[in-house]
Amino acid sequence: MADASGVLRVSPVIPVVTIDDPQDAVPLARALVAGGVEIIELTLRTDSALTSLKLIAEEVPDILVGAGTILTPAQADAAVQAGAKFLVSPGVTPALLTAMLSLDVPVLPGVATVGEVLAVLEQGLDCMKFFPAGPAGGPKYLAAIGAPVPHVQFCPTGGISLASAPDYLELPNVACVGGSWLTPADAVAAKDWDRVTALAGGAAALAR
Repeated sequence: MADASGVLRVSPVIPVVTIDDPQDAVPLARALVAGGVEIIELTLRTDSALTSLKLIAEEVPDILVGAGTILTPAQADAAVQAGAKFLVSPGVTPALLTAMLSLDVPVLPGVATVGEVLAVLEQGLDCMKFFPAGPAGGPKYLAAIGAPVPHVQFCPTGGISLASAPDYLELPNVACVGGSWLTPADAVAAKDWDRVTALAGGAAALAR
């Protein structure tokens, strides 16, 4: 169940979203679905993140909701309890990976080096988050990694935009990208859900 290959096939772009006000959670998720993006990685960067996650899980059945920025085993457990259908970490330690693997959901551990890739492979996973994608080397780095470990599939996240996403998506070892550009803070603050839907539409149209 820890295999995240199905998660990576849902959309060319996984929106990476931070929600400050839980009242925005459901309309934001519905706006993404209206644009053709049926997945969301909700980051646990706010005190109310689990509340937002629970609301989306309960009220927007058309979207696959996951929890991101998992830093501790306790966060992983709480996210699944709140309704997360997959877990994403920015990096990984043996203890954190063991904890996430103990839960009955797909897991997307974060890696930034070949050594980290090999450590995750040792635990039986070949789908990973590449973070922070831009600072860590971008498409050229991922293309180089593809030579020794061609069977690993990545979701690069960090510093990616609509303009740069195609450079990643054309790589055979990139299944999708993560991006925060679909839900800009000013649009969320203004509750401009039509803008979110339009941005989601542009992301959904990207070719993999």
